[in-house]
Amino acid sequence: MTLPYAGLATLCLIWGLSIPATKFGVMAMPAILVTTFRYATAAPFFAFLAWRGPRPALRDLIRLAILGMIGIDGGQVAQALGVARTPASVATVLSSTIPILVAVLAAWRLHQALRPIHVVGLLLAATGVGVIAFAHGSAAGAGLAGVVLMLLSALAVAVYYVLAAEMSARLPAASIAAWSSLFGTVPLLVAMPWLGHATPTAVGVASVLYLGLLVTVAGVWIWFVVLRLVPARIAAGTQYIQPVIGVAASAMLFGDRLGTGFYAGAALVLAGIALVARPGRPG
Repeated sequence: MTLPYAGLATLCLIWGLSIPATKFGVMAMPAILVTTFRYATAAPFFAFLAWRGPRPALRDLIRLAILGMIGIDGGQVAQALGVARTPASVATVLSSTIPILVAVLAAWRLHQALRPIHVVGLLLAATGVGVIAFAHGSAAGAGLAGVVLMLLSALAVAVYYVLAAEMSARLPAASIAAWSSLFGTVPLLVAMPWLGHATPTAVGVASVLYLGLLVTVAGVWIWFVVLRLVPARIAAGTQYIQPVIGVAASAMLFGDRLGTGFYAGAALVLAGIALVARPGRPG
């Protein structure tokens, strides 16, 4: 069982560095183009998964198209735009609110009960986001537009995950990821002539390749393999380590200056995530 856990550790590192890698990308080209090139790079892999998997019914294809537009054209584009306007450390912590939002949406859409401890966790995380947003202007030297975009991105991605979970009763998870990603990539490719111009640079190309081949392709593949070999609760636990990696990498790579408000807010967010992930007991 050593190999699956090594894969999980590798995945944690790859995904933990995704926000810093996106930051390098948006420094080299328009933010929307970073997302466009990322998913265009990953498209052949998803096309292969779609070809090998079951053919969805027309009704499901329509839902997968909507799913792709929510997750990629909404969530991933908003994330790139937010990272462009936000220090990478702040963006990393705000992005880590996705599991919190998933818990709230799952309680409504999937009828998954929230225990009192989960509610406490949600309140802690929401307070942490508020602290970061309040301190963001003075500590990070930027406005609130980036914070809002990152939170909108987190919400869109959370909606994607919950709706994908609904569809998983009819389609394999790999097929859902493949078809929704392909559908989400098409509008970006169609709109690309109007999304701006990018002069190829070593940093920009490296960022796109990292995001497309490692974060999106290798990350998805490792995730599906690990889920077959490792308990889901352990696999899901890697979400706590990823923000730590992202913040540490951002501080080293970009010299982010973050005051005590950021660290206090980040601690509240991570504590909230930990409480929401606990099974809890019926009360």
